[in-house]
Amino acid sequence: MRLHPTAQLLACAAITTGLGLAPSPSSAQQTPLHVFFQIRLGSVATAPLSGRLLVFIKQGKGDAEVNLQEFQPGEPSRQTWVAAQEVHDLAPGASVQFDADLIAYPKPFSALPPGDYEVQAVLDTGHTYNYSGRTPQDWISPVATLAGWSPQSPETALTLNGHPAPNPQRQAALARAMQQVHPEEIERREMVSPLLTRFSGNSTSIRAWVILPPGYARNTHQRYPTAYFTHGFGGNMDYNLIMGEMIRDRMVQDKMPPMIWVMLDESCPEGTHEFANSVNDGPWGTALTTEFIPMLERTYRMDAKRKGRFLNGHSSGGWATLQLQVNYPRIFGGTWSTSPDPSDFHNFTGPDLYAPHANVYHRPDGTAYPIMRIDGKVVATLEQFAKTEAVLGPYGGQMSSFDWVFSPRSPSGAPMQMFDRVTGDVNPAVVAYWHDHYDLAHLVEKEWPEDGSLLKGRIHLFVGTADTFYLDGSARLFEARLNKLGADPHFHFIPGRSHFNLYKVGEDRYGLFDQIGAEMYAVARPGVNWKK
Repeated sequence: MRLHPTAQLLACAAITTGLGLAPSPSSAQQTPLHVFFQIRLGSVATAPLSGRLLVFIKQGKGDAEVNLQEFQPGEPSRQTWVAAQEVHDLAPGASVQFDADLIAYPKPFSALPPGDYEVQAVLDTGHTYNYSGRTPQDWISPVATLAGWSPQSPETALTLNGHPAPNPQRQAALARAMQQVHPEEIERREMVSPLLTRFSGNSTSIRAWVILPPGYARNTHQRYPTAYFTHGFGGNMDYNLIMGEMIRDRMVQDKMPPMIWVMLDESCPEGTHEFANSVNDGPWGTALTTEFIPMLERTYRMDAKRKGRFLNGHSSGGWATLQLQVNYPRIFGGTWSTSPDPSDFHNFTGPDLYAPHANVYHRPDGTAYPIMRIDGKVVATLEQFAKTEAVLGPYGGQMSSFDWVFSPRSPSGAPMQMFDRVTGDVNPAVVAYWHDHYDLAHLVEKEWPEDGSLLKGRIHLFVGTADTFYLDGSARLFEARLNKLGADPHFHFIPGRSHFNLYKVGEDRYGLFDQIGAEMYAVARPGVNWKK
């Protein structure tokens, strides 16, 4: 699921549950107390701004060195609460009254006990908070300390007069990677897709970084196997460049075989499209395989055949590469997918979506389904995760991204929700659609009579037995069904590994890439020793 470090913080929602909703007219007089803030856009802004206005509050006494990122709903122990309100064309110097009880998590702010608090406002101008967290394009207020505050206190005024600072480690890594962007070493490729443009009515591009092996420019008659990589939830082109530069450095060091790596961007405003054909996101799989890959193979000295095209991706990218292998076995010669999102919906990070009266929040005995664990300890439930996402915005989140990829379209034009965000109840009709189109275990069984010979031995999967998002459960079900078919799957359940340290071998954070690259190369060049 989530891979980007900022998005990882979003995964740990506050411990308590409940979603603040607007009161109905009949109940408004019964709940007169609301907490309001006066939010002003500083005069340093040069034009009116719109977006999702978020207010974060937590108990605290005003640490001058407070890390502003702590005001994301990321650390349950910090009991961060968040409220939201859409604003439109807020002019510089103008203010808006912010009601912190209408849309809030874990509860309306009027439920806060008296005490000392720290509060901050964030204007998410791009509606990207659910996907990327705070970005330099957003506006933030200074952290305000509220000593002896209670819901009956006068309105607090906050001024949006700055931007979040970029992550220094990521900026340094990106700067290092940018230094390696040179023709015939690392190149950016972007293609306007006729298929996707026709679907959306707007110019839509497929983007990737192409990582060329050492000696590519010198060995002008040599062709190379190609690996198509795509990132997890929260990733983007910057992330792909950082990862691509790391892969090229490993090839330079002779840790990985000489191959071309195409670092595909699967991010979109709705989350990740996962290169799937979707009635909501568009025909991304068809566009990739009939437009983008042929363009790349005309441009670069790629093998341009099934046994020279491979797939690798992590998390949501892991699911993307699994589905590409399953749906296009005549194009790709194998996938090496890591920690993929659920491939068998009998275990969708815990809940069985096909069970009678299925609910993704609670088991039949009423206990909560967890969604995130760290060191064996549950740090967030699926209910907390989904309800926090709903407050941060009905766009770009992990759960809404699943709907955009997997669900049928509703009469309003939006994707139908697989489950009710308030109750957690599953919609059986939507699940039936998910089953027929995107349950990979079902699709392999369905297509096995025709495509079994092309898929046999081609599905490789790596996942930790302590996967942060419980994705090992679905992988075990998928493996069992592949074994029943005689599909010769190559599944590796790595003891004790989580979602975020799966690739670590010894002290090498990315050592698993070496094994994956060597196995791909052995398929494309049987018996060839690539070591210098």
